[in-house]
Amino acid sequence: MAFKPLHDRVLVRRVEGDEKTKGGLIIPDTAKEKPAEGEVVAVGEGARKDSGELIAPAVKAGDRVLFGKWSGTEVTIDGQELLIMKESDILGIIA
Repeated sequence: MAFKPLHDRVLVRRVEGDEKTKGGLIIPDTAKEKPAEGEVVAVGEGARKDSGELIAPAVKAGDRVLFGKWSGTEVTIDGQELLIMKESDILGIIA
């Protein structure tokens, strides 16, 4: 990928949700909620303290993460729809 986020920003690809309910009903695209789960594609070098010391990011490329419903800015890079968000918008890493 020809894009590298700056500072404490993270580039995330959303993971598509299920198209059926547990009961077997098919959910139409218009009724689906955007998933709040994704895979980290790229990570910036980290934030800086007031002293100038670098704080390393807690996530790395390939991690599956959960993020807030309204987190990030949607962008299209190389034909892929991705999200750019601050690392603090990520709620946790899925093990």
